[in-house]
Amino acid sequence: MAKIFSLIISVIVMFFLLTVRAESASLKLDPQVTLGTYKGLAEDHLGGVLRTARVIALTSEAQSANWQSVKPLLDRFSNDLATDATVWFALPDGSYFSTETGGVSDQNLKDRNYFPKLMSGQDVVGDLVISKSTGHRSVIVATPVMVNGKVVAAVGVSVRIRLLSALLDSDTKLPDNAYFYALDSDNMIVLHRNVDRMFKSVSDVGDESLGDAFKTVLTKDQGVFNYTLHGKKMSSIFLKSTTLGWYFFIAQQQK
Repeated sequence: MAKIFSLIISVIVMFFLLTVRAESASLKLDPQVTLGTYKGLAEDHLGGVLRTARVIALTSEAQSANWQSVKPLLDRFSNDLATDATVWFALPDGSYFSTETGGVSDQNLKDRNYFPKLMSGQDVVGDLVISKSTGHRSVIVATPVMVNGKVVAAVGVSVRIRLLSALLDSDTKLPDNAYFYALDSDNMIVLHRNVDRMFKSVSDVGDESLGDAFKTVLTKDQGVFNYTLHGKKMSSIFLKSTTLGWYFFIAQQQK
């Protein structure tokens, strides 16, 4: 059974990676098309991770709520991911095992904001955390493991945001004076070419007035936004992802 599901997992992972690469290969430099493609690449990568996690959650190995039983599937899943992600297996009491450590962690997930949602039987996609097992800035993708309508465990993935950003940046091409970034609904920088800006608020990168200006912009689903950052006048277009709750931007310095 484990070998069969391992094969299924590999096929799913290969499918969504090939889909992402095919989309990036046909990328055009029209700003709106490029922005939509950038958003789509992020959604496809994290969506593919979720689909695979759901497949694992349906296996008898996961539904046994036993780490040793499910570990081979999670190890294979982790090895197949392009973003060097840590895959974990959580129990309802918040204790968890991870592929990073190969066993049980001395940390607990009960204090994570996403954990009650996960234990109520809902998927989690897009929550930002500093990983307890690795210390890396990560985005969470997780799904509950259900048996007879009851949550007995959860399969989760901590995707390293730096590697996800680098993957998206390499698959989409922009002029040298333009760049991508993404914000969450709390004005936190999720993705950026400049690693030092990730997980900082817009106010931390610019100033308080800039943070207030972005808060106004994030009440819209798409549009154009001009602003000044460190004395440079910037023009940008943005588009909201309803899947992730993030806002994707392309920005370019004005001449």
